[in-house]
Amino acid sequence: MTDQAPDVDQDIPGKPTSASRTTLSHIMTHNDTNLLGTVHGGVIMKLVDDAAGAVAGRHSGGPAVTASMDEMAFLEPVRVGDLVHVKAQVNWTGRTSMEVGVRVLAERWNESAPATQVGSAYLVFAAVDADGKPRQVPQVIPETERDRRRNQEAQIRRTHRLARRRAIRELREKRAAEGFED
Repeated sequence: MTDQAPDVDQDIPGKPTSASRTTLSHIMTHNDTNLLGTVHGGVIMKLVDDAAGAVAGRHSGGPAVTASMDEMAFLEPVRVGDLVHVKAQVNWTGRTSMEVGVRVLAERWNESAPATQVGSAYLVFAAVDADGKPRQVPQVIPETERDRRRNQEAQIRRTHRLARRRAIRELREKRAAEGFED
């Protein structure tokens, strides 16, 4: 597998993974809790989207919008007083879109124990111009073996996303041709 999407034009220089990698940290308060007294999943999802959006904007050199979120996994509950670190990086780039991988870690604000992974997600962002039209993004250049693995896994997820979208579209067309209305 190559580290580059086949449809990427070469007129924009690529950027290494480290150029846009970022960490967003936030301490969780009572305002962030759900009815069970733990941090609401939507609060974590917003932090994930914020960090991923910053990475997508940095990598693409301008505005980027969330196109989809895949595989948001909540592994452990987050509690009031946890210091949450949301780490994000570009895993893969196409012509106008990019996949951003996000890891969510939490640690007690007043303890020196290592942070624990509490969640992960994959988001797809589309780079847009001032008129909201898609614009080309630089190719991501993986720098480490981990980056290369993430890039290859992202290509697999992209293939699955496209196949799922195609299968759903074909099913809807078939049902419409059979006279079913949705």
